[in-house]
Amino acid sequence: MLRSFRVPALTALLCFVSFCSQAARQVVDQLGRQVTIPDRVDRVVVLQHQTLNLLVQLDATSTMVGILGNWKQQLGEGYQRLVPQLNSIPTLGDLTHVDVEKLVALHPQVVFVTNYAPKEMIDQIQNLGIAVIAISLRSDDAKQQSKLNPELQDEDRAYNQGLKEGIKLIGEVVNHQKQAETLIKATFDERQQTADRLKAIPPAQRIRAYMANPDLTTYGSGKYTGLMMAHAGALNVAAATVKGYKQVSMEQIVAWNPQVIFIQDRYPQVMDEINQQPAWQAVDAVKNHRVYLMPEYAKAWGYPMPEALALGELWMAKKLYPEKFSDITMQNRADSWYQRFYRTHYVGNN
Repeated sequence: MLRSFRVPALTALLCFVSFCSQAARQVVDQLGRQVTIPDRVDRVVVLQHQTLNLLVQLDATSTMVGILGNWKQQLGEGYQRLVPQLNSIPTLGDLTHVDVEKLVALHPQVVFVTNYAPKEMIDQIQNLGIAVIAISLRSDDAKQQSKLNPELQDEDRAYNQGLKEGIKLIGEVVNHQKQAETLIKATFDERQQTADRLKAIPPAQRIRAYMANPDLTTYGSGKYTGLMMAHAGALNVAAATVKGYKQVSMEQIVAWNPQVIFIQDRYPQVMDEINQQPAWQAVDAVKNHRVYLMPEYAKAWGYPMPEALALGELWMAKKLYPEKFSDITMQNRADSWYQRFYRTHYVGNN
């Protein structure tokens, strides 16, 4: 629910004057909206965890003056180890609502929101004289831009192009264009190396895989997670019947009978449920001990992240086809990425 808050006229005027006193420029966000922003942006509020993660990798953490309240849940508890300064940044709102009173007090120049943020939330922020930038990390037609679970004609193109455009946009907003170009190049160069090793596997020989989330939810078509499996050489068993992200039945999972099950790093409790609940024991992946808790860099979030493409798809491919990747040590690959883009060493499971 949006919180109702009437901003005093003087405060609103000060917001407006502050904005207008600076040189301005225009950008187009991922909802296709033309947005006017200050020429120099160094105070942003981030109400989307994907954008928060990208700002960190662009070495723009210092621009964040406010972040979404449930960032630890969205990014995983371990994320605060990478960026301890996040613990001291004020929190307000989440993906679909904002505390306007707190927002005004932070004096941001720009607020980053998700593409499916309610229109009234976007309007409410804009009415304060604060620029709003929507990020989807997708490149799709106008009818799909604001949807949480889109129907995409070409998923691969939509997410590949959308990730590049999203990183460029975020980098442009915070004046970190060079860092954005570096991140994009590293992401797609690394991904290509994985693809080269898998290109000889015919579709009929691909391993059937399932992404297990809490409460029997999973990802099907229209989400990056399905593409992640495909790029790793797997067949997502949910792709044909699940659109987007939704709950399925245990009977359906047993019928799909995946050979491998993946679980996101942020949901370790799902591993315990699968190992302990009798119904899961009928599934081949469980019988053959091929249930894997993903490392934090895999980020199978439904939305693409650079390290998911560069490292996560490689990790997944190595679990599926270990013989093709026996020469690769994931710890070394991950540590190299983390030193380059998180400015720290990687410490975690592989």
